[in-house]
Amino acid sequence: MNFFIVLAAFFCTFFPSEAYKEKISWNEKRALTWQDFKGKPQSDADFVASTNSGMSFSFSYSEKNGKRSMEYSVVCNFYPQESWYKPGHVSEYILKHEQTHFDISELHARKLRKRMDETSFSKNVKKEVEALYQQTEHERRQMQNDYDFESDHSKNKEGEYRWRAKVAQELKKYERWKST
Repeated sequence: MNFFIVLAAFFCTFFPSEAYKEKISWNEKRALTWQDFKGKPQSDADFVASTNSGMSFSFSYSEKNGKRSMEYSVVCNFYPQESWYKPGHVSEYILKHEQTHFDISELHARKLRKRMDETSFSKNVKKEVEALYQQTEHERRQMQNDYDFESDHSKNKEGEYRWRAKVAQELKKYERWKST
């Protein structure tokens, strides 16, 4: 029996990716610059910059003559219109803090790719894929919060440098699953 199913799901943190006209995909050869931050600063914020980044995800699944196949795409994006800084209050040190937020999102995109590669899916593919995404997204948000808490939004330099090294080490550990 020939059977063919195509499922697609798109996810992004906070808002659907379609809401963003401009996005920058993570690339190890292109670091963020202050010119990338185009959003309106939040005057009441206790911090001087904010990075909005996350994962977008899609997949398709097919089954033909009892043979299953899956294709998927996981992309880490930075959203310029939702990211901002307070002019006159930032530095290269702060920019590296914001880059690390973007790097944390890329790390979790790699983790999701790894999970997708290593999972044997049942006939409940859509539910299982969504569970993998939700687990990874929860971990990503938690790591972002832990990073800001332990670095005190970059004010704790010892914590900041410890986190930068940790994220760089994790990116290297998951290098096999970086986007090509």
